[in-house]
Amino acid sequence: MENAQPQHNSHSNQKLGIGLILLSAVCTSVGQLLWKIADGEINIPLLIGCVCYGAGAVTMMIAFRFGKLSVLHPMLSLGYVFALVMGSIFLDEHISAMHIIGTALIIVGAILIGGGEN
Repeated sequence: MENAQPQHNSHSNQKLGIGLILLSAVCTSVGQLLWKIADGEINIPLLIGCVCYGAGAVTMMIAFRFGKLSVLHPMLSLGYVFALVMGSIFLDEHISAMHIIGTALIIVGAILIGGGEN
């Protein structure tokens, strides 16, 4: 069994995968925020947003090498949480009670999925 890995190494890989997928969610959220700030113009925020979004996509592909798809892919939903917070901070967008409830559900789901079988 060449593919068999020690439990510790597998657990470390899973943690690395989770860390990378969180970084991916942050990068793509920042990219989208910058696109919004660019307001449809071709300018510096748009270009930096494209770089951030691309970095998020590459980071996501790398993350999938270190963890289970069934765990990592749902954690990308944390990008919605990051976007909500950044929209509130940088764009002065209103956060309603429904946003808070939905965000709490996403966070709880990500914690439950990220915890895996432990």
